[in-house]
Amino acid sequence: MRVIYFSSDYTPHDHRFLSGLATTSHQVFYLRLERAGTATERRPVPFSVEQLQWAGGRSRFRWRDVPRLVLDLRRVIRETKPDLIHAGPIQTCAFLAVLSGFRPILAMSWGFDLMQDADRSTLWRWVTQYTLRRSTFFISDALVTRDRAIGFGMSPERTLVFPWGVDLGLFAPGSPRQIAARSGSRIGGAGRKAGSRGMQRGKGSLVLFCNRSWEPRYGVDILARAFVKASKKDPRIRLILLGDGSLAQEIRRTLTEGNAMARVLVGGPVAQADLPRWYRMADVFVSPSHVDGSSVSLMEALACGVPALVSDIPANKEWIQENVNGWRFADGDVDGLADRILALATSRRKLATMRRAARASAEQRADWSKNFPLLLQAYEMTLTQN
Repeated sequence: MRVIYFSSDYTPHDHRFLSGLATTSHQVFYLRLERAGTATERRPVPFSVEQLQWAGGRSRFRWRDVPRLVLDLRRVIRETKPDLIHAGPIQTCAFLAVLSGFRPILAMSWGFDLMQDADRSTLWRWVTQYTLRRSTFFISDALVTRDRAIGFGMSPERTLVFPWGVDLGLFAPGSPRQIAARSGSRIGGAGRKAGSRGMQRGKGSLVLFCNRSWEPRYGVDILARAFVKASKKDPRIRLILLGDGSLAQEIRRTLTEGNAMARVLVGGPVAQADLPRWYRMADVFVSPSHVDGSSVSLMEALACGVPALVSDIPANKEWIQENVNGWRFADGDVDGLADRILALATSRRKLATMRRAARASAEQRADWSKNFPLLLQAYEMTLTQN
């Protein structure tokens, strides 16, 4: 099968998909829509995947470029003669694929496209509906996004839920000795970014970890404010923050003005291969996201045996069972999150059991090697529906 994989930018998620497809007998072409400057993937496109050169992929996507992009996409299709186009997000890549007139199209939601972008305006709602009603098949990583797609006109019989999953060999708990040695250790070390100092963990401390992007939809500003409140009442609480984004100045100001920076390690963006070490430093993973599909960061944390404290948005409810593999708080509630953090700091004895449950939930539902065949199944179903 000849497949065009059409995605917005080149992220670790795209690398995961392309690497998986590279192991199959399919001939895979990669089409990149934009170069937005926010991609963090440094690994090259897999050798056996051909990256196509076209009118897109050089700058940010602009609506005024749609006619030019569609025209050149038709050229690409004529030259590559694909059997299927796998495209997402919905309102950009999948929309352009639909406008090209080519079929069959497998539209893939990235979570934010249906949970947030679809409600931006009347135009975005129309584009969402137009695209889904004309796509051959649909996949997403969560039930909530599947339900949204159906609400916009996608036939339920032409949908498949496909939790992306993680590498359970790479993302795994540390050894018992490593876990025991965390108490009293200095968090940070040789791998931290320049300018970030090690942070003494301290006896009886609770270490929180968050690597969500510092953008409005991911709520890291909520976590910063909640941490300031909680750490004033219990100075043993620590926070590791990785990543960066448009809210960086606001988040740093919140932590600085709250006199909390001495208890925070800011690590900056981290390569995918280095992430497991950071997860293992933590007692609790925090995801304060306002909108999400099945968060890969959440899956990675669970796989490393780190229970999660998450906002109570629908996608998180699909993964986190209260007091089993984590806890939930009301989305956007700074005081509620602070109270949850303080409660966890006084009940650390439960964490060992929670760590085992976290890993077990990842093994049951977040194994990339077991989940990836669902994508290939969706390809076959797309072809039969055409």
